[in-house]
Amino acid sequence: MPNITVMVALGILTLILVWMSLLLAGLEAAVTRVTRSSLNNLTLETQTDEDLTKFARMKRIEKINRVQSVISDRNAAASSAAFFRIVFNIVCGVLVTIIAAQLTSDWWVDLLIGFVGALIVGVLSVMFRPRMTGAAKPLTMLVRHSRLLKGAVVLTPFARITGVGKGFREDHDKNSHDKGLSDDEEIEKVHYEQGKAMVDRMVEATTLDPEVAEMLRNVVTLSETLTREIMVPRTDMICVGEHETLNSTLQLFSRSGFSRIPVIGDSVDDLVGMAYLKDAVRATAFNPEAGSREVSTIVRDPLLVPESKPTDDLFHQMQRQRQHIAIVVDEWGGIAGLVTIEDAIEQIVGELEDEHDRSQKQEPEKIGPTTWRVPARTPIADLEEIFEIDIDEDDVDTVYGLLTKLLGRVPIVGESAVTRGLRLTAVDSAGRRKKVSMILVEPASRTSVVADSQNDTQEKK
Repeated sequence: MPNITVMVALGILTLILVWMSLLLAGLEAAVTRVTRSSLNNLTLETQTDEDLTKFARMKRIEKINRVQSVISDRNAAASSAAFFRIVFNIVCGVLVTIIAAQLTSDWWVDLLIGFVGALIVGVLSVMFRPRMTGAAKPLTMLVRHSRLLKGAVVLTPFARITGVGKGFREDHDKNSHDKGLSDDEEIEKVHYEQGKAMVDRMVEATTLDPEVAEMLRNVVTLSETLTREIMVPRTDMICVGEHETLNSTLQLFSRSGFSRIPVIGDSVDDLVGMAYLKDAVRATAFNPEAGSREVSTIVRDPLLVPESKPTDDLFHQMQRQRQHIAIVVDEWGGIAGLVTIEDAIEQIVGELEDEHDRSQKQEPEKIGPTTWRVPARTPIADLEEIFEIDIDEDDVDTVYGLLTKLLGRVPIVGESAVTRGLRLTAVDSAGRRKKVSMILVEPASRTSVVADSQNDTQEKK
C-alpha cells in the first residue's frame, strides 16, 4: 500500500526542484548577456528615482552591487548556475524513481520512469521560457534573483579554479584585446560589422540617395557612439548662478540664444537644476515685480545621464521621459557636460539648423580703417599679422580661445575684453549650439583700457 503522504511530499519537492532548475537555466543565460554599462546605468537611474523610498533605493542598489560582484567572474557564475541545474535535474530523476517505486514492483520500470523524468526536466531547462527570459531581459532577472545566484557561487568555490572556458577566454583576449566583455557584447561587435557591410552592399546595388545611405550607416553605428562624444563639454556650458534674478536670467536667455540653461551654485559641479525660458517668461509676463526673484525659484530637476551611455539608449530615454536636455555625469559624479535630444538626432540626420542660425564666414573681413571682423576660429597668428603685434599666448590657439581665457568663461554675444591694446567683442553666433562665430577686433583706447581694468577689479571684489 503506497504511502500517500510521502508521495505528495515527494511530488511537491520535485516540482520545486523543477522550478529551481528552470530558474537557474535563465540565470545561466542572463550572466553571459548582462553588461557592466547597463548595471552602471541602472545604479544611476535608481539613485535619481524619486518614486522610490530611501529604504527601497538602498535595497535595490544592494542587489545591483551583488550582481556586479557576481559577474566580475561571469564564467564561474555561469558554471555555478549550470552545476546546480544539473544537480537538481539528477535529484528530480531520483525523486521520480522513488515515487514510481511506490506504485510498481519492477525495479527496471522504476529506473526507466526516473530516467525519463530527469530527461524531460533537462530538456525543459534548456528550451523553456526562463532561458529565453534570461537572454531577453538579463538585467531584470539577475537583479530579481541576485541572492540565489550569489548563494550558488558561494557554494561552488571550485567553479572559480576550474579551467572550464578559461582557455577560450584567454585566447580570445590575446586576439581581440577586449578583456571582460560578455558573450553578448562580443556578438554585438560582429553584428555591427555585418550591418555596416550590408548597408554598403545595398548602396552599391541600388540607386539609393547618398544622404539616405549615410543616414542608414549612422543608424547602424548609433549604439557605438557614447554620450561623451556628442555632448557639450563643461568648459563650453553657459550657466547661471542660483542667486541671479529672473530679469538678468531673461537677458542671458536672449543674449545666448538658449531656451534651457543649467543653474549652479558655487561651481559647475554644484548643480541646482535647469532654468527654462518658458518658466521665466510665465513668471514675469504678468507680474513685473517677479523679475527681482531669484532664478532658483523656477528651477526644474535635471535629467542626469552617465557619459558612457550609448547614444541610442540616450535618445530613447529622453523620448520616454519627455526631456530635451540632460546633464552628463562622469564616473566620479562630477558634471562632464550637457547633451540635448538634437545632439542625438544629429548623429543620424546630420547638422540641424533653424531660420535663426547663421553660417560662419571663413575669412577675416576689414570693416573699418582699423576694425576687423574675424571668424572665431581664426588663429592668433593671423591676428598678430593683421595688427602687427605680438600677443604671445601659448595655451590658446584661436581668437575665440583668447576671448574665453580673458573672460574666464564661455563668451556670449555682446561681451568683450581687452588684451595687448586690442578690444575683442563677440558680435555674432552661429549653429544650433549658439556658439560665438564672429569676433570684432579693434584697437582699444587708453580710456577704455582703464575702464575695463576697473571693471575687472570690481568683478574680482
